[in-house]
Amino acid sequence: NLKLSYEAVGNKIDVIMVSGTDFGTQNAPFISLDMYREFYKPFHKRINDWIHKNTPWKTFYHSCGSIALFLDDFVGVGVDILNPVQTSAKDMDPKILKERYGDKLVFWGGGVDTQRTLPFGTPEDVRKEVNERCQIFGKGGGFVFNTIHNIQSKVPIENLMAMFQTVKEFKF
Repeated sequence: NLKLSYEAVGNKIDVIMVSGTDFGTQNAPFISLDMYREFYKPFHKRINDWIHKNTPWKTFYHSCGSIALFLDDFVGVGVDILNPVQTSAKDMDPKILKERYGDKLVFWGGGVDTQRTLPFGTPEDVRKEVNERCQIFGKGGGFVFNTIHNIQSKVPIENLMAMFQTVKEFKF
């Protein structure tokens, strides 16, 4: 219950995760846009409306995969923050996402690919991708650097260091 949650934490938090449903695979959405609109959108709208009316919180949506099809609807229901921004998925080009939604959504993620670049690239590959993503998503604000997904155990430490160092040195 959102009212009880707000009574418990009040203004001690800034962001609340509203949805952790993955709506996409790497190549396509899991469901059609019509199904999203019928089964999820009314609920998402009610939740976001209540949060924005009654709290200072921003709403955080996590959905992996190819979800570009849903982004206009996410914005329409009041989503504030999108995560993990899986730019390796179909139709999730960082430049297009920033151009279309950079003034409507905060991108929390998309900083470096955790399936290819981070585990299998060189430190230079990591630096290049992190720098590129920071330039794209960071322009004009609305970006929280994060990897596309969880960092796995076999990622070379040199690649992690390259990622952290590049973010630290980047001039937002």
